[in-house]
Amino acid sequence: MWQSKSVSDVFESVSEWLTVPEVADRLGIVPGKVRRLIEEHALFVVVRDGIKYVPGHLIVNGEPLPSIPGTISVLIDAGFSIDGAIEWIYTPEDSIGNAPIESLLAGRKSEVRRIAQSLAF
Repeated sequence: MWQSKSVSDVFESVSEWLTVPEVADRLGIVPGKVRRLIEEHALFVVVRDGIKYVPGHLIVNGEPLPSIPGTISVLIDAGFSIDGAIEWIYTPEDSIGNAPIESLLAGRKSEVRRIAQSLAF
């Protein structure tokens, strides 16, 4: 099952969008394994003009950003849908002074997850 998010303004900070085959090439795996990573929330797709894309910055040093699956799990446990979780990750959060994705990319996953846990419905 593909997890996707419709495009919204929160994704303006994404400078590179990769198709599933491009992600497969970058990771050195087949597209089917990319789809598995998406199912496992290690990656996610955003629908742009009817095409599924992965934000390029989710690939770090030839691997999926390791803090994504746990963060998405915390958000889902807090009551978010997958789409809501993805949008939250890209929405500026006053308590950390930036969008959670920026903190995740900077290696501050504990801070992000602590805030995500506090959002439980």
